Amino acid sequence: MSKRILLTGGAGFIGSHTYVSLVEGGYEAVILDDFSNSSPGVLDRLRVITGRAVPCIRGSIQDRALVCRVLRDENISAVVQFAAFKAVGESVAQPLRYYDNNVGGMIGLLQSMNDAGCRNLIFSSSATVYGEPESVPIAESARRSINSPYGHTKLIIEDMLGALHQSDPRWAIGTLRYFNPVGAHPSGLIGEHPRDIPNNLMPYVTQVALGQREYLSIFGADYDTPDGTGVRDYIHIQDLANGHLFALKAILEKAASFVVNLGTGVGYSVLDLVRNFEAANDVAVPYRIVARRPGDIASCFADPRLANTLLGWQAKLGLRDMCTDAWRWQQHNPRGYDAT
Repeated sequence: MSKRILLTGGAGFIGSHTYVSLVEGGYEAVILDDFSNSSPGVLDRLRVITGRAVPCIRGSIQDRALVCRVLRDENISAVVQFAAFKAVGESVAQPLRYYDNNVGGMIGLLQSMNDAGCRNLIFSSSATVYGEPESVPIAESARRSINSPYGHTKLIIEDMLGALHQSDPRWAIGTLRYFNPVGAHPSGLIGEHPRDIPNNLMPYVTQVALGQREYLSIFGADYDTPDGTGVRDYIHIQDLANGHLFALKAILEKAASFVVNLGTGVGYSVLDLVRNFEAANDVAVPYRIVARRPGDIASCFADPRLANTLLGWQAKLGLRDMCTDAWRWQQHNPRGYDAT
């Protein structure tokens, strides 16, 4: 079987780091990206990190003819699907756009894969499918629920993939429920590059620390948590990327299908992260407590034991690594992949 892997949406934050992990793990990775939510500038950075040219095709997974041609011409043996919109608030404002891109795009991708005879898939799901968890840490068997159109797209796709595998056991599908990826590659060459106001906590923290924003807004300090701020499972992007490498080996070598959490199993509050960032990098992060955001929950962190049992994977990097690597990226790239 070919070791050529297609990364759809592979130029984004998670996709680019996974590209490096797969190349370092002995795979030949090919990127397909329309750059609607990423920058072509990442390709030169990936070439420097890996020491080789970066195969990349510009296009959308909704272009079925293109995807089918790429799968066949590039002799692809598996697809890792990152091509999805992922902002919760935006999904509330633009639900049809999210259902069209996330669900419609996945349907087109699966049809193209089936036509090309490529039935090995790693799907990027999310801890958002757990909604408001009944208890923490959260195991994969926990009840699923949704609190946004974005979360609903992930839940729909999970159910769709389950039905597909049941109808045709030739499909080997690894569904990875991400928790909160943060940090950057230790080289400082690739990292998280929000196009506008960051939707995620860490890039907002780094921009405040750099002086690009006046202060960090912490949405609510009256949750039922130790310090009143929301608790999340932050996972280093390098650990998350390596999780894809382990998952890929499982579906290719064992023809396995599974659903696993990728998290650390440790919950940190917003204030925990801010204070650790300040201490690790000797910088100040001014903040203000503001009203809660609709849809936010008190606490969400993983039970990651199944990933260790099934895949032999576990997170190795701690919060300090996440903070120092994210700060290095921000300092070296104050405008992300744009001209510095």
